[in-house]
Amino acid sequence: MRKTIPVARRILGDGDSLTLKMRWVYAQSLYRDDDATLDDLREAVSTLEDTERTARRVLGGAHPDVVRIEKSLREAREAVHARESPPGSASA
Repeated sequence: MRKTIPVARRILGDGDSLTLKMRWVYAQSLYRDDDATLDDLREAVSTLEDTERTARRVLGGAHPDVVRIEKSLREAREAVHARESPPGSASA
């Protein structure tokens, strides 16, 4: 996916539905991986933030894919927070 997404962005464009879905799936594969590093999780958040902005602009905020990307973004941010929080600390 790291090699394919830039090609899709160049050929299809950032706002193409296939490009958006590829970026979304890529980010999900990063933050859902049990062996993901903190850098992987941060990359997932960054990718989802950018993908969400583009999807919202192209598809509109009420589009089902935008809603699902937002959900993935929340989950990725939670994964980063959980990894950054020291064990035994209280989370907000």
